[in-house]
Amino acid sequence: MKTTRAFGAICALCALAIAGPAAGDSIGDCFSEDNERRIKGCSELIDLPGLDGGSKSLAYAMRALAYSLKGLYDRALPDYDLAVGLDPSSAIALNNRAWALLKLKRPDKGLGDVERSITLSPGSPHAHDTRAHIHQALGETGKALADYERAMRFGDKRFVKLYQCGLQAQGLYLGSVDGFYTQDVRRAFEACVEDRACDPLPADEECRSAMS
Repeated sequence: MKTTRAFGAICALCALAIAGPAAGDSIGDCFSEDNERRIKGCSELIDLPGLDGGSKSLAYAMRALAYSLKGLYDRALPDYDLAVGLDPSSAIALNNRAWALLKLKRPDKGLGDVERSITLSPGSPHAHDTRAHIHQALGETGKALADYERAMRFGDKRFVKLYQCGLQAQGLYLGSVDGFYTQDVRRAFEACVEDRACDPLPADEECRSAMS
């Protein structure tokens, strides 16, 4: 999983803070950039007596994200199940569960989740990217390309740059990483979606300079 799939949910700290001052360290760890700290902190929050369902859902989802970022999708999936069970309207948890299912070679099982996520958050570039990957994995090339284009429209230049960098890494795009969706980028996408093994998202380290 790429860090583009990480939660943008810092405001949720406020919701978790109602658990009281004793939870402060655990909250900080649960939202840490360090995955081991995140797993430890979120686990402590999950075990906290009296934690409300919405906050517990978020803690499960954040722990699942840490597992996913470590490539442990089989461990992430049960936490996403619990997160969605506690908060069925969590668009981010639904999207990330769909991504985990994709990584577990079960893309068809994640399609319903990402469709619900898009219904809840129709302007999310991450959800459209997830659905594009799922369509690509299922051999639905036209739908995949359309969703990649939606991801770029909603994600603006940042997403175009990510894809340009990823398509460069695939050897399909030779142009500049400038955030402009050109015919060259589209042709690279058209080639990529025909190959189920082609991922237009780059490894994180490949694009750090381009995205800085």
